[in-house]
Amino acid sequence: MEGGERGFAGENILDYFLNAKQIKTRDGAEIIWYHRANNKLQMTEAIRSTAHMIEADVLLHEGAESDEPIMAHPPETSSDNTLKEWLNEIKNTNKGIKLDFKSLAAVNPSLRLLGNTKLRQPIWMNADILPGPNGSNCVVDAKGFLDTVISFFPDVTLSLGWTTGWSNLKYNKGYSSAMVQEMAAICRELTQPITFPVRAALVRQSISELLWLLEQSDRYTLTIWTGKHDEYSVEDLLFIRDSFDKSRVFYDILEPHNSEFRKTIGLKITA
Repeated sequence: MEGGERGFAGENILDYFLNAKQIKTRDGAEIIWYHRANNKLQMTEAIRSTAHMIEADVLLHEGAESDEPIMAHPPETSSDNTLKEWLNEIKNTNKGIKLDFKSLAAVNPSLRLLGNTKLRQPIWMNADILPGPNGSNCVVDAKGFLDTVISFFPDVTLSLGWTTGWSNLKYNKGYSSAMVQEMAAICRELTQPITFPVRAALVRQSISELLWLLEQSDRYTLTIWTGKHDEYSVEDLLFIRDSFDKSRVFYDILEPHNSEFRKTIGLKITA
């Protein structure tokens, strides 16, 4: 099976960065993220930064003669950076990566490139495979995504999320019992590490549901992320931190909340 000897691909990122002496404790908040490192300028900045994990988005180049994966986030459909170029730069670093797929079509050609690059750092594969709170975007077909990823890299960390929305005009419901149960059913037969990306502004009203989800397997973690215009507080983040095992929650959040949160819990705020 391709990718069977993947080295660090499925290693828990806390173990990886502890062994590299880049963090001091098994605390997910210690991991610094660089979000949306897509174009060449952002990629270069991410590589030079103190971030441990680099997140980027993969699309197929529309109108191209070949299936060329590029680094862009919708509504953008073009980029000055291809996945091949991106991987060739990242492989010379010790930073972990999270690739976010918005369509199933981009997955297979991307994994072929990844398999040829021989990375030696943690790899996360992300897709929103279920509809979630106020979600309106199309989901990526769960079976197609999982079958493709696992056929190439059976041990890679999966990042499996829900499509979500948020409005400052109304009360926003959180992740329901039905939503987390549906996700648990999909993940029950899987054997690799899985993280569930959840939207910070929707987590506080979903604590019991998400606690239940993490109880289903010690391989499960959460990754807290934030929308650019979401309204939430540092107190919400601290409430989340106090509600879960610190080794099982990561924080890929935007400024200024990121720096305020890290300062409050006594971590360096440089990114």
